[in-house]
Amino acid sequence: MGKKSYAVIGLGKFGYAVAETLAKAGFEVMAVDTDEEIVHSIAKEVSYAARADITETGVLESLGISNVDVVVVGVAENMEASIMATIFAKEAGVKYVMAKAVNKLHATILKKVGADEIIHPEWSMGTRVAKNLMSGGFVDFFELSSKFSLAELPVPEEWAGKTLIDLNLRDKFGVNVVGVKVGDDVQVNVKPDQPFLREQTLMIVGENESLARLQR
Repeated sequence: MGKKSYAVIGLGKFGYAVAETLAKAGFEVMAVDTDEEIVHSIAKEVSYAARADITETGVLESLGISNVDVVVVGVAENMEASIMATIFAKEAGVKYVMAKAVNKLHATILKKVGADEIIHPEWSMGTRVAKNLMSGGFVDFFELSSKFSLAELPVPEEWAGKTLIDLNLRDKFGVNVVGVKVGDDVQVNVKPDQPFLREQTLMIVGENESLARLQR
């Protein structure tokens, strides 16, 4: 469960929310925009902020875009910039590119040029998308409030055979295992000395930042 790194291209309301939320959770975030004022505004919150014209060949590569795990293309109003950023990110070798689309045609083009996931223009969803990114190995992620969530995590290989006492998740990460699932069967009274099995899924509750730390 290594620490992922992200690049957010385009810092409008959506992109800014994604970059800010990921950075606050402790992830490495590169933020890129053409507006110097916006770049300056977010610079103290992210790992690296740059003012750049992403439509120019080689610009993203020169910023080290190939070193990040996930790129979020938040530029949507400028379709050309959105499409070019997606192409350049994939050409640089980025494994996963999420791109925001303003309409179905835009979404179709983004898919054709290599976008792995399309984000539709739901402006209030920036924070939720960031939390989904943070979910990492979680197979599901439910918001209980603005601060707390319940996540479902398949038992990692290194946890198999270990107990709650061995893992000490509450002290290490500030999270609590509230249940164990196997298929549709749920066990809610998890004993501290009960060894976990690879086929089980843990139901874990904690603050969003604590759950994010668990994935790093």
